[in-house]
Parts: sequence; C-alpha cells; structure tokens
Amino acid sequence: MRLPEPRGPFTSALCADLTRGALAAATVELAERTAAIATYPLLDEDLQLALAICYELHYRGFDDVAETWEWDPDLLRLRAHLERAHTAALRALVGEPEVTDEPVDRQLTALIAADDSPSLSSHMSRSGSLEQWREYLTLRSVYHLKEADPHTFAVPRLSGRAKAAMVEIQADEYGGGSAARMHSRLFADMMRDLGLDDTYGALWDDAPAAAFASVNTMSLFGLHRRWRGAALGHLACVEMTSSEPSRRYSAGLRRLGYHGTTTVFYDEHVEADAVHEQIASVDMCGSLVAEEPALAADVLFGAACSLAMDGLAARHLLGAWEAGRSALRGERPLAA
Repeated sequence: MRLPEPRGPFTSALCADLTRGALAAATVELAERTAAIATYPLLDEDLQLALAICYELHYRGFDDVAETWEWDPDLLRLRAHLERAHTAALRALVGEPEVTDEPVDRQLTALIAADDSPSLSSHMSRSGSLEQWREYLTLRSVYHLKEADPHTFAVPRLSGRAKAAMVEIQADEYGGGSAARMHSRLFADMMRDLGLDDTYGALWDDAPAAAFASVNTMSLFGLHRRWRGAALGHLACVEMTSSEPSRRYSAGLRRLGYHGTTTVFYDEHVEADAVHEQIASVDMCGSLVAEEPALAADVLFGAACSLAMDGLAARHLLGAWEAGRSALRGERPLAA
C-alpha cells in the first residue's frame, strides 16, 4: 500500500519523515499544534489521516516505509498527542454513559434504542443512486477491507467466556477458515461489481475524515489494553445494529439490478449478525462485566462511540448529497 496524499502540513511532514527514516522535531511540534488547535478533531482531515497512517503501521504498513516504525518510541509519543485529541472529542460527543444495575446487555439495548442518528440504510434502500452507492462504499472501504482486524487486537486482553465469545464472532468475520468467505473479501467483491478499485487502501485519497475517524476509534480501542471494555462494547453495538440495516442495503442494491456476488456481503450480515447479537451482548460483554464490573462504563462508552461514528458518517454523506455535491474528496479510481 502506498502512502496517501497529505491533507495538510502535518501529514505532509509525517509522510516525508516515514519515507526518509527519521522523525524530525518539527514534525512532533506539528503534531502537538495540530492536536491542540483542531476545532473538531473527528472531522479534521490532517489529524485523522495522520492518526490513520500511524495505526496502519500495525496492520499492513506502507510501501517504502520501514517496518521498524511500528514500535518506534518517538512515533508512539507523536501518536499519543493525536490520540488524546481524538479521545477528548469522543468524550465531548457521547458524554459519560450512565451505568445502571441492569444486565449490561439490556443497557446496550437501551443505549441503541435512544440513538437518533439519521438512517443511511433507509436512504440507500429507497433512493440511493449508483453514484451515491459508489461514494458510500468508498467511505466504508477504509474499514471493511480490514473488517474484524481492529477488534481482534482485543482478543489477547481477555479471558474465559468473554474471550471465547469474541473468538466465535471473529471466526465468522474471517469466513470460518475460507478466504473466499471472509467479510473483507465479500466487500471487495461488491466494490469491484460496482466498478470501484478494490485494492486495499486504493481509495484512501478520496475518503473523507469521517471514514478515518470511525476506523481510528476502533484501532484506538483495540490497540490499548486500557480500552478493552470499549473495544467489546463497540463490537457488540456493531453486531446488534447491523442485521436490519444490512437487509435494507441489500434491498437497495437489488433495486438497482444487482444480485449474486454484489449483495452477498449484506445478505451474510443479515443472518450472521442476528446470531452474533446475543453472543456479543450477553456472552461477550456480559461475561466481561461479570469478571470486571468496573469496565461496564467502558463497554457502554465503546457502544456509544460506535453509534456516534455511524451517525457522523451518515450526516456527512446525506448532507453532501442533499446539497447536490459529492461526499468524497476527489475522483474515484474505477476498476479497469
């Protein structure tokens, strides 16, 4: 994967340093300044892309960037400035979820029921155009081409039933041992059917900050043991809220005449996530909170962040389309 095009002075300096193999003091100062002055960090193009670049070193890395950067102490200190700004913005957005004496699965259900984000799936089902579908998939490709990986980082931080339940869910995400059935592969097949480049990372230059904010939130939770509860709450919310929207997304594709390999990604989620819902909320999160009651607030915080990030992306897409403009940053490369 090549390094993406910079979106400001910070990402420009960061990419240059990663390529030449040394982190300049001025780049660290830019990181501090960018984190400090960002009016809304979750939609700051320079900050979110830089954080995504730092996190990507833990996934597949970049061409011409040495693998030794992954645990470089100076780069980790730089990343910490961005993470603090990102985390503070999440707290400001969702607040402190109130923990009650009810079982955590019921608290998760109540949190989801109270969400008032716009329904992007309803729009795509009823009236989403082919071009809007391409824009939506471009945005979502930042996550879905690595689907399951951010949450999987949390597996070693768990034990007992919570760990077993998470592995059960993640095994399905990875196709149950079949590379062709991995959800990331099914998403790539859908992208290709709609004329998009399905190469990992190929559409990063077109994806807006909202796309990176969503994945950066998952990476933050997965890569820090301190946020293991939030990682499980985030995953549980994804599983609990995706079955019906997936049914609507599939219907929207069929309305446009797409079938077979194009809809199988969403068809798969209609059935799989209906099963995963109970495993995630009761067995995974319930077991974690029973073992570590102090993590209940983090579980709810992670779930609230999942809802908030979906709402952020939906408002960005729908707002752009209602204004008659593209929701992306540039032209989308099309498959040959």
